[in-house]
Amino acid sequence: MRKIFILLLSFVILQSCTQTKTDYLRKNRFDLTSSKFEFPQKEFKIIGFGAYHGSAETENVELKLLESLTKEGTIKYYLPEVDYSTAHFFNHFLQTGDTTLLKELVVYNGYHTPQERTIEFYEKWKKIKTLNDSLPLESKIKVLGIEWIRNYKYVSKHLLELVEDDNETLTPITEIKEMVKIDTTSYSLGDLSFAHHKLKGLIVDYEENKELYKSKINDIKVFEHILKNIKISFEKKVNREEVIYENYLNLSSIYDFKNKPQFMRVGFFHIEKSREGKKGNPSFFTRLIENEVYPKDKVLSIIGYLTNSMVVWDETYDDKGNYSGYTVEAGYGIGDYEKEYFRGIQNLKDHKISEKTLFRLNKKESPYLINEPDLIEVIMKDQKSNGDAVKGMSTLDFLDYAILISDSKESIPIYEMK
Repeated sequence: MRKIFILLLSFVILQSCTQTKTDYLRKNRFDLTSSKFEFPQKEFKIIGFGAYHGSAETENVELKLLESLTKEGTIKYYLPEVDYSTAHFFNHFLQTGDTTLLKELVVYNGYHTPQERTIEFYEKWKKIKTLNDSLPLESKIKVLGIEWIRNYKYVSKHLLELVEDDNETLTPITEIKEMVKIDTTSYSLGDLSFAHHKLKGLIVDYEENKELYKSKINDIKVFEHILKNIKISFEKKVNREEVIYENYLNLSSIYDFKNKPQFMRVGFFHIEKSREGKKGNPSFFTRLIENEVYPKDKVLSIIGYLTNSMVVWDETYDDKGNYSGYTVEAGYGIGDYEKEYFRGIQNLKDHKISEKTLFRLNKKESPYLINEPDLIEVIMKDQKSNGDAVKGMSTLDFLDYAILISDSKESIPIYEMK
């Protein structure tokens, strides 16, 4: 009898929580497809949008967020998942509209995030340019990169822009200039790489002969920031979150991040606001909060969830290394699959109002404050998940907003573009 009573009580409590979440979500949802959409919060230091890579509509969701956040000059900087030098050349595209450069950037960005080497990623950047062109001068956004280096092409080209050595008195710079001019190296990382050795030679020469360089460098802070990241790329083991965090701090003094809010687009782990368990690796956002760079309520996290959708998975190549096609996932890899799904995602599915629905979770009366890790715990049937690590934690420990993206097609590799 006692067991039956406990089961009934548990059922009543569960139903109560579900009903509370039902009422709450119904009152705090927004249609991202509406022309009247406005992001609900304006006061923050940094806001991040994270989602699985490789789904077409994710790029359109990001555009909607950018449109709203740039409308009144709310954000000043855009931080995509690229290194500092790659971001520099994305700024070149925004200024010039050079689509040949843009396509090349998309291809090379694939060394870092292969699922974004896509036509949809390319088209998104064209729309970002159109958006930025429409903004008044004081509201235009600048692209900045805080990621680690995954390829040396744009690093090499950026260094050449920073150094004026017309007389070719700096041998390492001359050698890098020749390498870029010939453009036959892969610019890959690793000590077997030609570019690796040329950049290492520059660093050694610069550290031994700084006075020879200083009069020829037009921005020493930026130059040294790039060299520091090149040195990190030489290391065998790198803590990516630590690199992102340190890069952010280094650039903050140059770009006044504390007074100029930023929008960041990354995979969702980087914008989780708490560790997954006491021993979990702290994400970038967690580091900002734990080190008191910003108060937790000034760091906003938006996570995108897919349902009934597809993602591009792998590019395929023939025996000669030529691109031959791509593979797609529609179950595993989207976070809403019978063998791998987010706890509590059904509540979002039950209350969506369009194919792109934003839910604000962080209101004071939010039921997502209770110690249930909805939308963060991944339930997996065939392998171990993060359930033990996040047990007893709340959704709002990790995120502030959820976006449900429904019925999205996969992104298409840029190599399919005619």
